[in-house]
Amino acid sequence: MDNYAIADNFLLLAKLIDIHGDNGFKAKSYASAAFIIEKLPAQLSTLQADKISELRGIGASIGKKIIEQLHSGRLQELDTYIIKTPVGLFEMLKIKGLGPKKIATVWKELEIESIGELLYACNENRLMLYKGFGGKTQQNIKTSIEFYLNNQGHYLFSQIEVFANAFTKRLESELNYTFLLTGDFRRQAEVIHKLEWVTDIDQQSLVTYLTANEYTIEEKEGLIEAKGSENVAMHFYFTEAVHLYVKLFETTGSHEFMHAWHEAYPNSINSNVTKEEQVFLNNQVAFVPPYLREQASIINIARANAIPQVVNVCDIRGIIHTHSNWSDGSNTIEEMARGAMDKGFEYLVISDHSKSAFYANGLYPDRIKAQHQLIRELNEELAPFKIFRSIESDILNDGSLDYDDMVLSSFDLVIASVHSNLKMNEEKAMARLLAAIANPYTTILGHMTGRLLLSRNGYPVDYTTIIEACAKHKVVIELNAHPRRLDMNWRHIEQATSKGVLISIDPDAHQVDAFKDIRYGVLAAQKGGLTSQQNLSSFTLKQFEYFLLKQQAKRR
Repeated sequence: MDNYAIADNFLLLAKLIDIHGDNGFKAKSYASAAFIIEKLPAQLSTLQADKISELRGIGASIGKKIIEQLHSGRLQELDTYIIKTPVGLFEMLKIKGLGPKKIATVWKELEIESIGELLYACNENRLMLYKGFGGKTQQNIKTSIEFYLNNQGHYLFSQIEVFANAFTKRLESELNYTFLLTGDFRRQAEVIHKLEWVTDIDQQSLVTYLTANEYTIEEKEGLIEAKGSENVAMHFYFTEAVHLYVKLFETTGSHEFMHAWHEAYPNSINSNVTKEEQVFLNNQVAFVPPYLREQASIINIARANAIPQVVNVCDIRGIIHTHSNWSDGSNTIEEMARGAMDKGFEYLVISDHSKSAFYANGLYPDRIKAQHQLIRELNEELAPFKIFRSIESDILNDGSLDYDDMVLSSFDLVIASVHSNLKMNEEKAMARLLAAIANPYTTILGHMTGRLLLSRNGYPVDYTTIIEACAKHKVVIELNAHPRRLDMNWRHIEQATSKGVLISIDPDAHQVDAFKDIRYGVLAAQKGGLTSQQNLSSFTLKQFEYFLLKQQAKRR
């Protein structure tokens, strides 16, 4: 091992000791040793063992650990710390502005173990409640994480959408050829690993253009792969202008969909179609929108002319699941309400965090009473617009909600969510969720699995059992529209709606500007074939009030 590798080990060990809150003196000693070793004029491997501990600032204890590394290539104490440290914390050390002490706080106090979770916490203003995290620090950390994630090559749909559309316009404007987005992006996938286009430009011309603009190129037959400073993988499929829409059709559907199509309609694609809809029309099949071309089963539905009229953003009538500055939101309740009114919504559900969410300034009963009084006053002022009293109640470890029945009865509706002890096996997760679903005060099951896309898989659940329980207890399942959540998974929407379970597309908004996240929930819901009639937040104010009346009957 060279000096730099040995120094790196000592520095990492010092940081891990600080993160775990162990011997601070040892941490400082290791950090100091790392600095000294890095500056040494000679390689430690060239020195006699007994001379190493005599080096200024090293000493016998550090000297033994240097010799250990020179002989074995390992540092046992470091290995011990690595084993007991969550993997995501190592990635946090790469984020500018996040030192060991701050990492220790977010890990031990907020139970955050990945930078994706930390970014989500920044968006919810959770860091500002802790010593050493002011508004400026939180923003700097958020910016650093976003920069880091953008250099990993995988993107949420919401992160890549603006670039995808802008780059398409640039290509068409500068090259004067057609470029049609296809693949995962066109199917509205939650996570995008590459952007794909179908184009009628000749391959060499595009290679010349991209090379001149400093993109790296890999050429294949009928395809090139490119990547530039944006760190976005790009694939371009080439065809003649008369075949554009055939190529678009062939590259849009998932492998499962296209395999089923070719089995059902072999040699059925006319190469001279002028629009994609003709591919379906020519085979007497209803047009399948790109977002539904995931599963083979949609082909039979199209053959029966039964493609659902899916929910659209314009169908959303109310904003359900929002947080104000009474907990961890940025805006007042009035600002949230007026923001919703300005956007044409009929009602707003304020659902601040419950008392166990201390990290989010959760509400104790005395503050709940004060908040409800304020809501009553605002409703008189803002009528006919209406604010509903809600809470996002933590589902505790035993599956109970965060308040007694008397407090829960003061809310118009209750959103029950898991926020703590997320490292559960399926048995534990199911016990907690099923108990919460059975609680007569639970109206909506919030972000069912706790997943954060590209950051946290979420705890395992048995969707079939959860859906059946929600159907039995008349509990709505949330489709949390935050683009980093999109939880529940759209793949289980059809199963839920077939059992009569309502879905609710909710932004989980912590500020007025986050209302726009509804769109990403809608895009995911469309993939699951959700209609506006099956979505709670599409209910008119009158319909929503009637829904709540029926929910009240559960509490008796």
